[in-house]
Amino acid sequence: MSEPQRPPRSLHSLPPEGADQSVGTAGRDSRDARDHTRADYRHFLAIPTRWMDNDTYGHVNNVTYYSYFDTVVNEHLIREGGLDIRGGDVVGLVVETSCRFYRPLSFPETIDAGMRVSKLGRSSVTYEIALFRAGETTPAASGRFVHVWVDRDAMKPTDIPPQVRAALQPLVAAQ
Repeated sequence: MSEPQRPPRSLHSLPPEGADQSVGTAGRDSRDARDHTRADYRHFLAIPTRWMDNDTYGHVNNVTYYSYFDTVVNEHLIREGGLDIRGGDVVGLVVETSCRFYRPLSFPETIDAGMRVSKLGRSSVTYEIALFRAGETTPAASGRFVHVWVDRDAMKPTDIPPQVRAALQPLVAAQ
């Protein structure tokens, strides 16, 4: 007997309460990020939602969460790590992302993007990010973001630049 067919899910719909919406979770620690609080993250950036972030369902569209992840990571790398995104010899390429949605965000509100580093390797770094509503201690969403550092011209993996590594080291979370 075959399994019953499930109706297709809209990319814009919110998951049912308690549903596991993880993507690309290989290597994730056993503690569910839904149980994390603000205290689990080392760096924060306040990001205002924009009118254009909302979709027709009245909440921030799922693809926009990845933009928030990218913003908190790169703001830190540029401001604290001295990353030269236009002319540096080394660039960080995103090779993996994932997001789990717990509660909707919407315009107008300011979210706090919390970031920590779960793995700091020779040429790669894994960030864990959580998005919090202002004043809330549990995340509305959480995700992973993996950079591999490469030589800009050769496009081959290379060591994380020392100044960038120094900016990331304080964000490393104990496992």
